[in-house]
Amino acid sequence: MKELGEEASEVIQIIEAAFGDVKLGNGTGLWEAQGLDDYADASTCARYREQDEKDDWRRISPEMLLRCHSSLSFFNAEGMRFHLPAFLIADLRGDLGIGMDFCLTHHALADHPTFSLLSPEQRLGIRMYLLHIMHHPDYQFSKPDIQCALDQYWVWPQELRSNSGEASNAAADAVTPQGQITSHHPSSGLGGLFGGRK
Repeated sequence: MKELGEEASEVIQIIEAAFGDVKLGNGTGLWEAQGLDDYADASTCARYREQDEKDDWRRISPEMLLRCHSSLSFFNAEGMRFHLPAFLIADLRGDLGIGMDFCLTHHALADHPTFSLLSPEQRLGIRMYLLHIMHHPDYQFSKPDIQCALDQYWVWPQELRSNSGEASNAAADAVTPQGQITSHHPSSGLGGLFGGRK
C-alpha cells in the first residue's frame, strides 16, 4: 500500500494491541525460514537462527521483511504469530512492497496450520486489516479472495461475540461496507476486547 491514512493508523493500533507481547519462542525465525526455503541442512538453519530477532517483532526492519518475504511460507505456528504483525504493519505503512493477501487468503482457506495459535484478539486484528485493504487499489484484483477469506476463515471470533457483545457490536458498527473505519475510534469498540494491552 502506498500511504498511511488515519484508518490505517487505527488498524495498526489494533494489531499492536493484539500482538504486542508476542515472543518468538520455539517459532521458526525469519532467517531460519530462509534456510528452509533454500533446503539448507539443520546446522546451517541453526546458524541462520542466531541472527533472528526473538523478543520484539518491532525491531525487524521493513527492508529485512521484504528481503525475507518468502519466509511466510516456511514459518511454523509460533513463527507466524511472531512475524505476522511486523509484515502487516509494514504493509499498512507502505513500507513492505509486497502484498499480504495470498498469505492471508489462500493459506487460510487451505486451513494452514501456521495460523492455529492465534488468539481471538489476534484473529480480529487480521480481520480488521483485511477489511481495510479489501477496497484499496493495490488489492483490487484480490478482493474476491479477501472477501471469501473473511466469510469463511477470518470471521468475527465467537469468543469475542459471546464475552463482549456490546463491544463487538460497537466495533462492527465502526466498519463501513467498504471496509473503512468510521469516526468511531477502535478504542471505543475494541479497547475492552484487548484488556487495555499495549
